Amino acid sequence: MADFIPLTPVGAATEPAVPPTPRARRPEWLRARAPAGENYEDVRALMREKRLHTVCEEAHCPNIGECWNHRTATFLLLGEVCTRGCRYCAIAKGKPGAIDEQEPDRIADAVEHLRLKHAVLTAVNRDDQEDGGAHIFAASIHKIRERLPECRIEVLIPDFDGNWDALAMVMDARPDVLNHNIETVPRLFRRFRPRASFYQSVELLRRARELGGAAMVTKSGIMVGAGERNEEVIEVMDDLRRADVDVMTIGQYLAPSVTHWPIDRYVTPSEFQMFKAEGLTRGFRHVESGPLVRSSYHAHEHVPTK
Repeated sequence: MADFIPLTPVGAATEPAVPPTPRARRPEWLRARAPAGENYEDVRALMREKRLHTVCEEAHCPNIGECWNHRTATFLLLGEVCTRGCRYCAIAKGKPGAIDEQEPDRIADAVEHLRLKHAVLTAVNRDDQEDGGAHIFAASIHKIRERLPECRIEVLIPDFDGNWDALAMVMDARPDVLNHNIETVPRLFRRFRPRASFYQSVELLRRARELGGAAMVTKSGIMVGAGERNEEVIEVMDDLRRADVDVMTIGQYLAPSVTHWPIDRYVTPSEFQMFKAEGLTRGFRHVESGPLVRSSYHAHEHVPTK
């Protein structure tokens, strides 16, 4: 396992590092309730009725019960099969089917039905498409605005393989939040995300800021416990702030299966507190940092109300 150097604030509580072992149970701080409840069942039924996909389900998010019971969900555009084979991700990989051009209408139907105040749209990578599927993001934003103009719209976009015209297409639709996850530190990046580039992702965020202006929120996230060192996480914060990113999310990496990238360690709650403090010191507007945090967790709290 990789070495790590805990950077703990003076006076903060500390917990011993917890290396994962085949028979060890997850630490107490990594246990989420099983999804259940009337609202959860209602949202699940609606997704089936509208033939929609959510990253909540496809990526095995531990917060699905909490979020769906608050009638919020992160919609997964462009199908459920990704053209890339990132080693940390649970979403199916392979050759996807044709893009469904009617998907934006069904997304808008669902957002209107749920009366969402904050809708999150993400997607699989579609490297088989010239624009990477950017036009579906743009159309979905426009359709939601027609139905529910007061709804804030966050897009969690792929890197579009460095196609800046595709990025501009999304930005021209004026999302309230542009999110693109950096996922890990430069040292691990090419093995963690073989078809992507750390610095291309930082450049995407920088360009998004230029295109969106000061009124739009930019956001990125990282998973920890995958073999990075704590000081490398701090360096990523500095890279993101140089790109004028407003919001950062930091959560524990959890391997979807034994064939995915292995967990290196369970990061302790005091370290997550330290990351939040370091991020706020560096000028992030908001830092969501905790073991079960995912990029859309408490997303409605990351931006001011309209």
